[in-house]
Amino acid sequence: MSSTTCFRRTGARTTETIVASPPRRRLSGLDQPRKRGVSLRDAYDPERFGRVSEKVARYIGSWAFIAWMTAVVLSWVLWNTLAPENLRPDFFPFIFLTLLLSLQASYAAPLILLAQNRQTDRDRVQYQEDRQRTERLLADGDYLARELASIRLALGEVATRDYVRSELRDLVEDLAARMDAIEAQRRETGDDRPA
Repeated sequence: MSSTTCFRRTGARTTETIVASPPRRRLSGLDQPRKRGVSLRDAYDPERFGRVSEKVARYIGSWAFIAWMTAVVLSWVLWNTLAPENLRPDFFPFIFLTLLLSLQASYAAPLILLAQNRQTDRDRVQYQEDRQRTERLLADGDYLARELASIRLALGEVATRDYVRSELRDLVEDLAARMDAIEAQRRETGDDRPA
């Protein structure tokens, strides 16, 4: 705290007490520039505006809105036709009511279009994700088909049980024939030694 004496143009002396404010802490580091001034771009959030426009468009497209709008228009017309003339704000052609309805429609149409644009963007993202998922599934299916074909080829080269049995049977018959031939040859030569 400090006390100063000031001279004004009037010549009167006043003493003011100045309170020093605490130093402001910077939220950003030295590697980032400071934001200067206030701009509307910082306050504008298109995502929030889009959500609000969707809510408004959803409400405008509901039966509740139609019921409320019908009740308001009906009460407006009844009041302006049945009320005393000094209490009627809008007379028979209901120009002010037409103005209000036109104003409501002029705001409703762009909000509905904004909501449709957001839905289109969401649909586009969903379509891209579905397409990528489909491409992955097709690639996985192709891979599995190739693997199955290679397994079939490998199994085609593998001997089956019947083939192995027939080959072993042929070998046993061939060995039996050789053993018989060797036995017959030994008998002819008179050799009684076992082979």
